[in-house]
Amino acid sequence: MKTTPFRALTSQEIEQLQQMGNRADDWTLVQVAETCNVNLIRNNVFMGRVWLGAMEQGYVSDGDLRLPEGVYNSMLSEATIGSHCAVHNVHMISGYTVGDHCLLFNIDEMTATAPALENEYPWIEPMNENGGRRILPFSGMTIGDAYLWAKYRDHDKLVQRLEEMTRRHLATPAGSYGHVGSHCIVKNTRTLHNVAILSDEETPTRIEDCVVLADGVVGYGCTCEYGCIAMRFVLGEHVHLEFGVRLNDTVVGDNSTIARCEVGNNIIFPAHEQHHNNSFLIASLVMGQSNLAAGCTVGSNHNGRTADNEIVAGRGFWPGLCTSLKHSSSFASYCLLAKGAYPAELSITLPFALVNNNASKHCLEVMPAYWWMYNMYALNRNITKFAKRDKRKKKAQHIVFSPFAPDTAEEIINGRMLLKYWTEQAYQKFGPDEEHVEVLAYGMEKGKRPVRVLKAAQGYKAYEEMLIYYAMNTLTDDGKQTALPEATLAEGEREREWVNLGGQLVPQQELDRLINQIEKGEVESWQQVHDRYNQWWADYPDMCRRHAYQVLCLLGECHKLDENMWQQYLQRYTNIQHYVAEQVKVTRQKDEENLFRRMTYRNEAEMKAVLG
Repeated sequence: MKTTPFRALTSQEIEQLQQMGNRADDWTLVQVAETCNVNLIRNNVFMGRVWLGAMEQGYVSDGDLRLPEGVYNSMLSEATIGSHCAVHNVHMISGYTVGDHCLLFNIDEMTATAPALENEYPWIEPMNENGGRRILPFSGMTIGDAYLWAKYRDHDKLVQRLEEMTRRHLATPAGSYGHVGSHCIVKNTRTLHNVAILSDEETPTRIEDCVVLADGVVGYGCTCEYGCIAMRFVLGEHVHLEFGVRLNDTVVGDNSTIARCEVGNNIIFPAHEQHHNNSFLIASLVMGQSNLAAGCTVGSNHNGRTADNEIVAGRGFWPGLCTSLKHSSSFASYCLLAKGAYPAELSITLPFALVNNNASKHCLEVMPAYWWMYNMYALNRNITKFAKRDKRKKKAQHIVFSPFAPDTAEEIINGRMLLKYWTEQAYQKFGPDEEHVEVLAYGMEKGKRPVRVLKAAQGYKAYEEMLIYYAMNTLTDDGKQTALPEATLAEGEREREWVNLGGQLVPQQELDRLINQIEKGEVESWQQVHDRYNQWWADYPDMCRRHAYQVLCLLGECHKLDENMWQQYLQRYTNIQHYVAEQVKVTRQKDEENLFRRMTYRNEAEMKAVLG
């Protein structure tokens, strides 16, 4: 805002302002834009330095609410108001720079202070309640930034360098707290303390109706409304907090909606959904495309002497109704947990699995590849729905939406090896009589009760089909290109470790290289870090092609694919595509033919009118 040319008030303008009910400690500290119409400044108190942008006869509208430009019935201290704003009934605005074309209406308190001492910065304590992963939020922080800082705590030099980079960034107007972007709507709100609100004409942000925000960053296009409370937080782009959610020490990924619940000490990757007032999420890393059902209690269920346990869940985490989990636990990608109170810590290493606490049989049951075998409609819908729901304009955080990607492929490869090992152990124990073979898993639950793998053989076969589907879909661009891929894709070792960096998939060795460069001071700003993210994103399609090719070589037990093998994979891919299409129809049809689902409708026509 300081780029706007401001000038001192004339004696005539000061007299005019006083006649309109305005007071100031020192009128020489109040400056206005050249085109500021002082007739639009009424009944205000000015303390310290105040800058007021251009104002003219006009209105700023938000739906049915239409307010005249200007500053009315407000108290301002050390504040800058942009051009063509409507500021009405703000009891105190101090330390904020407000962008152009903003509407501020009925606000109790907007205060921000520049920290004089380093311990005055609002640190966030995500993923762990003991503060051992604390990070310093800044305007422009991505979910990947937060994960990098909180996760790699064993790199002392990295942690030190990231803090130094952040403090330098916070010292700039672009990185500091206490600013509101242009075209922002803030109305009927209680408190905004040390908050940076990113907003512009393309992606305006809204804060309204009894909201309390403190010490955090609100991303572009976010909505905070209806009694939500957030303290020490970072919101990505297009995040919705609403209906009384209580959130603290948490980073929330882009395209997420959280309402009516308690959320504390987490890093949540993009496309998270949590809407129910009897659910809570504490001390967790949830890696995106997730949904917490009603009654789901993930957190504050520690098994240590102090509250220092954690839960880590891969992409597609979906705990069912009334699910209770013990800390510490971890889950592979696309784990679906059936309703139940899970009595012990879990380490579910099979992706796309259904997990069930079978209390009657006193065992844990895990069905690998459940989504592929019995829930194809939902899996196929996941491929497209998250991309369709992506309303972001800036897209600073890169996101992989597809369930079939290098990270899940590596989990599947690991899952196949585990299934093979556990099945071999079962046959050694029970003999060749397949009807009585019970495949038991080891290391997936703490305790002595058995962990039974359901449909292990079918899951093993399904995992192979999923790998072929992923690889061929990547190499053929969904069947559009059928020529044998270039043999150069076979060069080098297969990337086996992929990091989900806030939604972006990155080879671990690439991230290690960046960490090393940050520690050496070769990368010394967050902008340089983000430039590296962008480069990885540009390289990602080629990385995927190489990885997909080498996955096919692994399945074919060869170093390079020849034309004959390629034609076989093309045929198998065609067959798998037919299977996917048929299973999508079959699994959806189960809902349509369910008599209990249909009984609430008078007839077929009513059901179709409602459900489509």
